[in-house]
Amino acid sequence: MRVAMDANALMMPVEVGVRLFEELDRIAGDYDAVVPDCVVAELSKLAEGGGEEGKAASVGADLATRCDAVETEEPYADDALFELATDGDVDAVVTNDGPLKERLLGAGVPVIHLRGRNQLTITQP
Repeated sequence: MRVAMDANALMMPVEVGVRLFEELDRIAGDYDAVVPDCVVAELSKLAEGGGEEGKAASVGADLATRCDAVETEEPYADDALFELATDGDVDAVVTNDGPLKERLLGAGVPVIHLRGRNQLTITQP
């Protein structure tokens, strides 16, 4: 299974205490994680802002190094993730972004998202 990560997924460990990769191991088993280059850029920009969001983004950028970086045509992260998923380059997307989640599910793409306080679950379309 190949999963794509968005910025808020990579920021979850700080923001809500999710052990992201342990949870992915639990629900996805054998998987490869990818992150679009525009998501890495978004995290870097957010990390410059400081505060709690900056700290979460800094940790997220560090976690992104554990994923395979992929270049996309789309400069906007949500569009890049949608493109990767609908083109069949990934099997699921990890996100808590409501509009993106609905968009992906509407296109037939499974979404991995937060369930409860600190667990992930997969929602099938």
